[in-house]
Amino acid sequence: MSAAQTTPEQSTPGQTAAGRTAPEHTAAAAAPPPRTAKASPAGRAPGSGLRLTGAALPWTLLAPTLLVLLLVLGYPLTRLVVLSFQRFGQSQLWGFQPAEWAGFDNFAAVLGDGVFWSVVLRTVLFTTGAVVLTMVLGMLVALLLLRVSTWVKTLVNIALVASWSMPIVVAVTVFKWMFDSDYGVANWLLSRIPGVDLTGHNWFMNSTQGFLVITALVVWGAVPFVAITLHAGLTQVPRELEEAARMDGAGAAGVFRHVTLPILKPVVVMLTTLSVIWDMGVFPQVFLMRGGHPEPEYQLLTTYSYDRAFVANDYATGSAIALVTVLLLLGVVAVYMRQMLTIGEVE
Repeated sequence: MSAAQTTPEQSTPGQTAAGRTAPEHTAAAAAPPPRTAKASPAGRAPGSGLRLTGAALPWTLLAPTLLVLLLVLGYPLTRLVVLSFQRFGQSQLWGFQPAEWAGFDNFAAVLGDGVFWSVVLRTVLFTTGAVVLTMVLGMLVALLLLRVSTWVKTLVNIALVASWSMPIVVAVTVFKWMFDSDYGVANWLLSRIPGVDLTGHNWFMNSTQGFLVITALVVWGAVPFVAITLHAGLTQVPRELEEAARMDGAGAAGVFRHVTLPILKPVVVMLTTLSVIWDMGVFPQVFLMRGGHPEPEYQLLTTYSYDRAFVANDYATGSAIALVTVLLLLGVVAVYMRQMLTIGEVE
C-alpha cells in the first residue's frame, strides 16, 4: 500500500470511504427551516378572526330571532300604544278628522267601567278552569303513556297529534254539532242516563253551560301538547329514586308527590305559564261558537276588545283594553321568570 492511499479507518473527517468529500453538518442542513407565524393585525390575537366570546356570542345568536320579532311585533305594538292614548274613531279612520291626544282618558274610562271588570273576572275564571283541567288531564295522559304497551302508546300519540293539529274552525264545527240542541250527540248520550232528559236542550241559553262547552273545546285542543311534553319529562325521572321511595314505604301518591313532581317542576311551571297565556288570549273559540257575535255574558277580554274596536268603532278604547290585557300577560310572564330563576338557584 502506497503512502498516498488511505484506508477507510484512516480517512479524514471530510472524506467518505470512496474518497469523495461530504459537507459537514449534513443532518442540520437537511432539516426544513422553522415556520414563522404570520403577523396578525394590531390588536387581534392569532386565530381569533371570527371567534366571538363573552357577552357578544349570545346576542349574536339571538339577533335573527330578535330582528324577526321586532319586524312582526314592533310596529303593531307601537301602534297599539299610540292608539290607546288618542281619540280615534271612524272619522279619524277615514281621515275626516285628525286624531286627538287623549292622555289617560281612555284608560280611566275603561278602568272605571263595571262591565270591564266583570269581563276581567269572567276571563280569570275561564282561564283558571281551563288551565287546571288541561294540566290535570295532560298529567293523567302522560302517566298513562308510561304504563301501556308500545302499540297502545303509538295509537294514543297519533290521536293526540291529530287532535292537536286540527284547525280551530274544524274543531269548533265538530263541537257545535256534538252539542246541538236537536241533533247533538251529547244530548243523545246524556239522555240515556236514567232520570236525565236533555232532548232539545240548548247548552248556550245559559252562559255557565255555554262556557263549559267552550272550556271543553279549549282543553281538548290543549291537552295533546301538555301530555306529550309531560311524558317526555317523565321519561327522564330516575327510576332508582322511585324504587328507593317505594322501598322506604311510600305509595304511588307519595312517590309522585315527593319524587316525580319536584323533578318535573320546571316543565310544569313552563306549561302552566304557557297555558295561562294561551287561554287568556282565547278568541276564535268564543267568537265562532257564538256565530261571530258573542253576547255580553260571553265576552272575554279578547272579544270585548274586538267588540269595542270593530263593532262600536271606538278603536282607542279597544286599544286601551288590549293594552291592559298585554300588561296582565306580562305580569304572568314576570311570575314565570321569577319561578324559573328560583328553581335555577335551588338546583
